[in-house]
Amino acid sequence: MKKTLLLCFYILSGIILGAMIAQLCAGVRGLSWLAYSQGVRLTPAMDLSVVRLTLDFYMGISVAQILTIGLAIFLYNRSHIR
Repeated sequence: MKKTLLLCFYILSGIILGAMIAQLCAGVRGLSWLAYSQGVRLTPAMDLSVVRLTLDFYMGISVAQILTIGLAIFLYNRSHIR
């Protein structure tokens, strides 16, 4: 349980740090490739003639986030928590 929570913390930290790095590097010449991102959107809708329910789910990930998530997993494996 402790290892699972630690792994989730490392990955979440990698996602947040990667998003911050991507925003900072977006306008910098030579580092703007870190801000390149791709997104996936899922918008299911249910129309019952009286009520219409629409859900919107969007997930985007940048190059910087991929790198920092990889670094977070590497650091998790290097930490010797028993």
